[in-house]
Amino acid sequence: MQAPEFWRRNGILAWCLQPLAWLYDALGRLRWAISTPRQVDVPVICIGNLVAGGAGKTPTALAVGRALARRGIAAHFLSRGHGGRLTGPLQVDPNRHDANDVGDEPLLLAAAGPAWISRDRAKGARAAIAAGAQAIIMDDGFQNPGLAKDLSLLVIDAAYGLGNGRVHPAGPLRESIAVGLARAQGIVLLQTGETPAFLPDFRLPILTARLIPDATALILRGQKVLAFAGIGRPERFFHTVRELGAEVVGVQAFPDHHPYREDEIWKLVEAAQSQGGLAVTTAKDAVRLPAQASAMVTVIDVALEFDNVPDLDFLLDRTLGTSP
Repeated sequence: MQAPEFWRRNGILAWCLQPLAWLYDALGRLRWAISTPRQVDVPVICIGNLVAGGAGKTPTALAVGRALARRGIAAHFLSRGHGGRLTGPLQVDPNRHDANDVGDEPLLLAAAGPAWISRDRAKGARAAIAAGAQAIIMDDGFQNPGLAKDLSLLVIDAAYGLGNGRVHPAGPLRESIAVGLARAQGIVLLQTGETPAFLPDFRLPILTARLIPDATALILRGQKVLAFAGIGRPERFFHTVRELGAEVVGVQAFPDHHPYREDEIWKLVEAAQSQGGLAVTTAKDAVRLPAQASAMVTVIDVALEFDNVPDLDFLLDRTLGTSP
């Protein structure tokens, strides 16, 4: 789904939905109260967020994976596999699985290292450990009490912030701010170059980071493009395309995890070509493109880079008891 516009501000609709928000928050607290998170034998690092939808969790998980690899730690990624039909525990094989099987994010993770999907996070972690994992990096699952976490980092899109600060369905929050922050050890604040939203005083270590397009994206400078994306906040991608120096002749936003049909892609490609341009999208969207149409779309891949790597090293050292 795409976040409704009223989640950004405190309007009449948000006020009307507030009783349901109180109920949603109470049920979440009850779930934690009656649960006992299961421990595993290796460190578990959770990359989560407080708001519904995407905030940059998968790029952050990949960046943490690179940091652990530099330390010689064999980390495995763990995801619920949102949008996929398989429940796991299952190691993702990009040569055998597609987004319909395991979801889109696990395919991106599997391109960088061993990745697992499992509705039951503890079972998935144990399967990964049996396969040689020395650490688990969870992509999402911060609100899931099934698996104990040793380090939880909350990713926040600086341009969106926490919306109107209300819990779903009155706002974008998965749980109240205070409850969520009490379980976290750090904030990854994703700077996008857009106007920043108001943010509270988190009273946690803040790691600022940015999404850096890969070198191939530089070919878009001066090119006419039609940008489309089905991610948590497509506007962030459209802003990135403009920052690359492309001439954006059109944009099309789809719901997060949107399963593309071949006819949808051909219409976008034809619309771009009619204006002498290219159809461009994100790497996350690319794994959901029909094979017959994907060759006609230009993919812009990005990598998350921390502004101050020692800030991340400090949290990892404290969690792992190792040195970078």
